[in-house]
Amino acid sequence: MPEAVLTAPSLWLTRSPPSRPPSPADTSSERARGRAGRLRGVSEVADLVTRCREGDAAAFRELFRTHREDVARLIYRMTASRADMEDLVQEVFLQVHRSIQDFRGDARFTTWLYRLTVNVVLMHRRAAKSRPQLVGEAVVAPPPDLRPLPDEQVARHRRIAAFRRLLEKLSDKKRMVFVLHEIEGLTPVEIGKIVGAPVLTVRTRLFYARRELEAMIADEPALANLTTSDDGAAVRAAVRQETT
Repeated sequence: MPEAVLTAPSLWLTRSPPSRPPSPADTSSERARGRAGRLRGVSEVADLVTRCREGDAAAFRELFRTHREDVARLIYRMTASRADMEDLVQEVFLQVHRSIQDFRGDARFTTWLYRLTVNVVLMHRRAAKSRPQLVGEAVVAPPPDLRPLPDEQVARHRRIAAFRRLLEKLSDKKRMVFVLHEIEGLTPVEIGKIVGAPVLTVRTRLFYARRELEAMIADEPALANLTTSDDGAAVRAAVRQETT
C-alpha cells in the first residue's frame, strides 16, 4: 500500500476582466479549450490506470494523490465521522490496488471509484452495527471547541450538526442516494451505476429520502426557520449549503 501523499493547497488565481466583450471567435476558442482540457483529463486518468495495471507504483501514487480528497469528502458526507475517515480512505485505495485489473473502462474511472467507496462505507457501517456494545457504554465525543464564534457561525455549526443527525436517521440506501445526488451532484443514471440499481429505483429512493427529511426538519429546532415545499427545494438548497 503506498504511503499517503499530501495534496498541495489550492492556488486561487485572479485575472483582470476583459477590456472588450468576447467575440464569437473568442467563445468558440474557449469552448474548444474546455473540450481539449476535459479530453486531456480523461486521457491522463486512462494512462494512469493503464500504468497501474502494469504495476507502476509511481502511477498508483499519482492516482491516489489525484483522487484522495474526492474519496475522503464522499466518505465523510456518508458517515459524518472524521475518526474513521482516514482508515476508510486507505481501505478504498487498498481495494483499488487489488481490483484495478478488473477495471475495463466500461464506465468512467470516477464512477468505478465511487462504487468501491460506497461498498467500503456500507461494509464499515454494517460491521459497526454488528459489534456488541456494553450496556451503558459511553460514546466518546470529540473535545468541545472553546474558541468564541460569531453568532452566525454558531448557528451554522448547529445547522450542520442537525443535518448530519437527520441524514443518519435515513436508511443506508436512501442516504447514499441522497448524498450522491443532492451533495455530490451526480445524476440518477450515474448513481444507478454506482449503487447497482435501476434508475427508477434510484429516483424512488431519492423521493422518499427527501420526503423523510422534510418531515424530520419540521421537528428539528435548529432548522425550524426552513420553509419546506412539496418538491423538496428548500431541503436540497439547505443541504448543499450546510454539508459542504
